[in-house]
Amino acid sequence: MISTVTDAMDRLIARYDSNPWRSHVGRRRGRFGKGAGRETSTGLYTPEQRRRRDKTRWTLVQGVLAPVQFLVFLVSLGLVLRYLATGAGYEAATLSIVIKTLILYTIMVTGAIWEKAVFDQYLFAPAFYWEDVVSMLVIALHTAYLAALVIGGLTPFEMMALALAAYAVYVVNAAQFLLKLRAARLESAAPAAAE
Repeated sequence: MISTVTDAMDRLIARYDSNPWRSHVGRRRGRFGKGAGRETSTGLYTPEQRRRRDKTRWTLVQGVLAPVQFLVFLVSLGLVLRYLATGAGYEAATLSIVIKTLILYTIMVTGAIWEKAVFDQYLFAPAFYWEDVVSMLVIALHTAYLAALVIGGLTPFEMMALALAAYAVYVVNAAQFLLKLRAARLESAAPAAAE
């Protein structure tokens, strides 16, 4: 069942993935320019980094926290949209945004530890540079929401609009990581297929 779901996800992502700089993000074949269609990547991980990735417990932690965060996001998004549509449930929406932000902080800290274990630096490892850049924007917007909640000065509608902005960037960031996960799966499958 899980294999069927991940295969379907791979096909869906492949349909809409039009990044011409495939080697930068660890994909195997480029689409444009000189050498298009040839092997262009050294991959996301060196053999040593792949060994570290598979060995560290932080890989499992990230694998558990990411879907938990996404589920919390979906619930929170529903509560925020409900408030914006009906004016009811402001407290529930606010609590859900705070919970989502705390989970985001947790996944960010554990993700930095994971990067250190695998790439020997806490953030902005070349293989995950752009994901980390966008993650910083996600963190900044969520933190701005918390600051506005504590300090005040924004109307409830403005608070929810800020949360939606944070959530929009979070969706972009989640898509980046899904593409990277897919690239890693393809990279891992390539040696097995060659054998």
